[in-house]
Amino acid sequence: MEQNAGAYRGCLLGLAVGDAMGFAIDGNSWEEIRSAYGPDGLLGYDLQEQDYAETSSHTQLAAFLCNGLLLSVTRGKADRLRFGRLALQEWSRGQMFHRDQEDSWCWVAKLPCFRRRHCRDSRMEEGLRQDIYGTVDAPRNRNNAPGAITGAVTVGMFYNPDRLAPPQVGVLAAELMALTHGDPTTILSAVVLAYTITGILQEPHIPLIRQFQQAIAVMEGQFREKFSQAEALAGRLQDAITLAQSGSVSPQEGMEALGCRDTAGCLAGAIFACLAGPEDFDRAIITAVNHSGMSSAVGAITGAILGAKLGEAALPEFYLESLECCSQLQTLAEDLVCGTPALGVFDEAWDRKYLQGLPL
Repeated sequence: MEQNAGAYRGCLLGLAVGDAMGFAIDGNSWEEIRSAYGPDGLLGYDLQEQDYAETSSHTQLAAFLCNGLLLSVTRGKADRLRFGRLALQEWSRGQMFHRDQEDSWCWVAKLPCFRRRHCRDSRMEEGLRQDIYGTVDAPRNRNNAPGAITGAVTVGMFYNPDRLAPPQVGVLAAELMALTHGDPTTILSAVVLAYTITGILQEPHIPLIRQFQQAIAVMEGQFREKFSQAEALAGRLQDAITLAQSGSVSPQEGMEALGCRDTAGCLAGAIFACLAGPEDFDRAIITAVNHSGMSSAVGAITGAILGAKLGEAALPEFYLESLECCSQLQTLAEDLVCGTPALGVFDEAWDRKYLQGLPL
């Protein structure tokens, strides 16, 4: 159990590390990054303005969704989508200038680090405030930005046989993404990422390249009849695998070639970065954020994948010692592993978090 918990903690902490590192340079060109940080780009957190590594909405969304899905288990409700939506709505209220004072469902909503106004996708935030949300069959927009992609990491972490059947991982990831993002390739990218995380956590002995290939194949088999874009996405992600395996380009050249500006591009970039440094978390994160694209999204995806694969112990201490909300992220990860207390057993900490909505 402890080894498994280390993988879960590594996944959520790795996500936050990659997000925090990429946040400082998100959207900057490679030339701008080199001008600011030197010829090799950003090699660690930029802590010039504060003494802690600040995360963005990528980490916030993952934390809120962890909280929401655990609420669905605690309250005995099978409607995972409803509780996921409630959690995302609470996150969006925390991004408003005039914030609601009403009681919240999620204990993470009480923590300032999960309520800072750092949304990376204004269309997503706006969509969460509407009365009608998109679905897989009835999209509300064509948004392809990577603002909600870390929700797929949480879905992958949430899986165990007592909660979901394996195909439901893809269904839930697609449904949650479709709430705010109607672009088919974006929805399918969430499916691939969710299956990748589930595969790593459930079968850690399988090499990373095979985890990616299996997740891509499962996505294509499950959704190709519904989405004609499934084959093209599979090809795009396979190209990232091939490029990483070829060794024909430098890390920065590879990241630039993959165009990490939409969700599919960010996932392709993360796959490339992971395979460029599959046993070296630091090297992979540096590759993941140094490019002319969405650095925090690619960093978050890369960190989650390698954190799950290598475990918490493989994350360098210098990344964790200044990471905000580190202990709360560890708590969420451990709660996902353990699940609810045994029937008839009272757990004061669990009751406080998932029934009263209060932090410890």
